Amino acid sequence: MKRKAVIIVAVLAACTTLEISRGIEASPSAAARTEAAKTPHAQPAGEPRVVQIVAHKFAFEPNQITLKKGEPVTIQLTSKDVQHGFYIRGLKVDEEIHPDKVTEVTITPDKAGTFPTICDHLCGLGHKHMHMTIVVEE
Repeated sequence: MKRKAVIIVAVLAACTTLEISRGIEASPSAAARTEAAKTPHAQPAGEPRVVQIVAHKFAFEPNQITLKKGEPVTIQLTSKDVQHGFYIRGLKVDEEIHPDKVTEVTITPDKAGTFPTICDHLCGLGHKHMHMTIVVEE
């Protein structure tokens, strides 16, 4: 049974593209990219859509995002207060969010579904209620 689980994990890992960069200092250029992502205009060809998520005690804002299967997206993570975690088991994302920094993770979802996302760093008494949902559509 363990061998079967290892094979399944290896196949799933091969099916998902994941790029991670940590600890990028927040800068006006990052803010400008985020503002551009909020406008209804399409992203330039070849560039992933940018989604900004802000963590604070004890929530993620927004608390739900919708992505499309096979389309790359860059998630920019920031914290208003303390260090938080950002863990999406089904999409193989596990990041740390530091105050006053932008952590970027670029993913291309390879399967549709609803993926619970949690803070996996103890951040206070309301920590167990800190979660959000990522919906991946066909």
